[in-house]
Amino acid sequence: MVFVVGCQQTPDNPNRSESLKILDAKIKKHPKKAELYYQRGNLLLDMGKEQNDNEAIREAILDLNKAIKLDDDEAKYYIALGDAYFSQGNAGSSYAALQKAQSLEPDNFEAALKMGEITFYSGDYDRAMESLSKVTEIDKNNQTALFMKGFIYKETGDTANATYYFRKVINIYPDYAPAYEELGMVYLPYNPKLAMDYLNTAHSLDPQNINILYGMAMIYQDAEEADLANDMYVKILEIDPNYKYAWFNRGWMALILYEDYPSAIDFFTKAIDCDPQYAEAHYNRGLAYEMMGDKAKAKACYEAAHEIDPSLGK
Repeated sequence: MVFVVGCQQTPDNPNRSESLKILDAKIKKHPKKAELYYQRGNLLLDMGKEQNDNEAIREAILDLNKAIKLDDDEAKYYIALGDAYFSQGNAGSSYAALQKAQSLEPDNFEAALKMGEITFYSGDYDRAMESLSKVTEIDKNNQTALFMKGFIYKETGDTANATYYFRKVINIYPDYAPAYEELGMVYLPYNPKLAMDYLNTAHSLDPQNINILYGMAMIYQDAEEADLANDMYVKILEIDPNYKYAWFNRGWMALILYEDYPSAIDFFTKAIDCDPQYAEAHYNRGLAYEMMGDKAKAKACYEAAHEIDPSLGK
C-alpha cells in the first residue's frame, strides 16, 4: 500500500514522507512482519494528528490492527491502537485497547496513564483516579497524573486536595503554567489576592492564554477596578476578537459602572455578532436602549432574548 495522500499533505516534512515510502516498500517485501505495520501505523497516526487528517488516522488503525492480527502479544501495539482510536474520538474502543495492553503488561506505565487520560476527558472520574493512582505508584512525581488528580478534586468540590496536588505540581515543576492557572481559579472565590498572584505567575509563563487573562479580568471587575479589567479584556480581544465573554463584560461595565450606554450597546452588539444566540447579550443591550429612552429597540432586544431563553422576561 502506498499512502500518497501523506506525501501530498506534508510538504514541510519530507523526511516523514520518505519514511512512509520506505515502510511501504518493506511491507511489500515482508507482508507478515507485524513490527513494520506497527511502525507505519505510528507514522500515519502522527501525520494524521498534525494535519487533522481523519483518513490518515483511519489508515493507522488498519495498520495497527494488522500488526495485532500478526502478533497479539505486544502491549505497545494495543497502546498505539488506543491512541489512534482516541484521536478518532472513539473513547470506548480506545479504552478497550489499553485494557488489553495492561492485561499483557500489568505494570505498563504508558497504558495506565492513557487510560487515566481517556476516562478523565470522558468525565469518568472514579476510573480516571484509579488509573492515575497506578501511574503515581510507579512514578510518584508524574506531572500529568498529579495535575489530573488535582483537577478531578477541583471538579468534585474537594478544594483541599485540589490545592494539595496543584501545589505539589508547581513545587516539582515550577514552570508548569496550567497548575498556577488552576490554583488561581480555586482561590478566586475565597482569596482574590492570592488568586491574582497565581494567575500573574501563570500569565508570565503563558502570556497568550485567554483563560488566564479572563480570570485576572474578573478579579479586577469584581473589585470594581474597571480600567484594569478593561485592559485585560482588550488583551483578550487582541488574541481572539471573537471571544464573546470579553465583549459582553466590557458591555456590562459600560452599562453599570460607566453608564456609557452607546458604548454598552456597541459591546453587546459585538458579543451578539460572535454568538447570535447569546441571550444575555440581547437582554442587556435592551437595558442599554431602555436607559437611552429607545423603548422600541429595547422591546425588540428583550423579545429576542426571551425567544432564545424564555427565563429572560420580555
